[in-house]
Amino acid sequence: MRTLFTSILISLERCKKWIFTIFIIYWITCLTGIILVHNENSFSLSYRDRIVGNALKNDRASIHFHSGNRFRAALIDCKGNLYSSFIQSFLGLSVVLPYFTVSYQGWIGGIVSVNNKHKSRLKTIRSALYYFIVLTLQYIPYSLVIGSGLKLGIETYRQNKKNNLLNFKVNRTGAKDVLNMYLIAIPLFFIASCFEFLSNWNV
Repeated sequence: MRTLFTSILISLERCKKWIFTIFIIYWITCLTGIILVHNENSFSLSYRDRIVGNALKNDRASIHFHSGNRFRAALIDCKGNLYSSFIQSFLGLSVVLPYFTVSYQGWIGGIVSVNNKHKSRLKTIRSALYYFIVLTLQYIPYSLVIGSGLKLGIETYRQNKKNNLLNFKVNRTGAKDVLNMYLIAIPLFFIASCFEFLSNWNV
């Protein structure tokens, strides 16, 4: 157990630069989205309505939540976040694609800072705290796995830049770091989903 804990800490130390980079991008694009919808940008508001409307009709977590099945909604949301994070960490092998997916995801997080009437969800301390805590709890595990995936992509590229496709090999140390980050991220995703769907602040 101690060996595993040490291995995770070492991976965290190796990946911290890329994890921090992803986390900052999340918040920069999120704050951009917040500013846009609070300044009544028509494109951002209409996109927000489309995303939320689609979620209310088709997103299983949202449907179960509004049916009163809060814990099941949290489990479904956690599963969805894990799947999304896996895809994005895998995209780290491309080196550049995670920057686009993270920017989009952060922007989405920002434009939902207004409700269906386009009124701010940040007007009260409780509502604002709930909003920012949910985002922070989600952005941390996403940053862990996407940042480690990005590091894996960079190290794999450096390792293979002089090789042909037949000799292509994934960097083993980087792959181990990604797996270790998932050991942290999985429980954090669960905590994030439980807070989002089970908290009495979610009104």
